[in-house]
Amino acid sequence: MRLLLDTHAVLWALEDSPQLSARARQAIEDPANEVMVSAATAIEVAIKKSLGKLRAPADLLGAVTDAGFVTASIGFAEAAALETLPWHHDDPFDRLLVAHALVAGAPIVTRDPQIARYQVQVIW
Repeated sequence: MRLLLDTHAVLWALEDSPQLSARARQAIEDPANEVMVSAATAIEVAIKKSLGKLRAPADLLGAVTDAGFVTASIGFAEAAALETLPWHHDDPFDRLLVAHALVAGAPIVTRDPQIARYQVQVIW
């Protein structure tokens, strides 16, 4: 199965945080699953790090690839999906992650209850 990680899930998985739920951890660590990290996450992390609002690995790409995760680009298909999403969530990065998960046909690993309001499978 393909999984798309929400930004907090990526960071918690990388630091082996106890904040990651047991179900999410099991899905991420299952070798049968392809674990994707969206370019939207990389952008969100870069912006929040530059504002001093987030701690994250200095080399996020290296940490993600070392963890065995797959980087996933965003493009016109995700933008088209984003345009049609209902406004259940105001955060533009979360909305983009939902669109990315829908286009990829992948569940999203997140603890964000607002994301569950969309027509996307949530693992937490």
